[in-house]
Amino acid sequence: MLDSHLTIFDDKSVKFVETQHVKDGVTCDVYKFVNDLSKDLGIIFISKGCATPRQKVLLGETTLEGYISGEGTLIIEWKDASKEEFGVNLKTKEFSKEIGIGDIMQWKADKGKDLVAYEICYPPYQDGRYENLP
Repeated sequence: MLDSHLTIFDDKSVKFVETQHVKDGVTCDVYKFVNDLSKDLGIIFISKGCATPRQKVLLGETTLEGYISGEGTLIIEWKDASKEEFGVNLKTKEFSKEIGIGDIMQWKADKGKDLVAYEICYPPYQDGRYENLP
């Protein structure tokens, strides 16, 4: 559920749905927006030294990946074959990146620090939105 350090969202604008185990060291708290059914929210908790699956976006209009707390990196392989890595840490303010169909993304927590990120899916997440890659 929303912790006090997750100040970009409040308990009035979102409703907790469930916690999903993504893989060892990665969980995702899923939320619905109370007054906006066009999107949903995932708060991703990544343990130190762990990473989300490397995922290619197959469905949806837009996926917004953002930073909440901790230290780590968002790696994006754009569909034009270019690659960018964005380091985030406690000095990072309001970091987010828009991901589209065909782009590949992965969050990695630094070895000594946990990482908390968010993901907003337009429209709401459904199975088949991502393909897990090696």
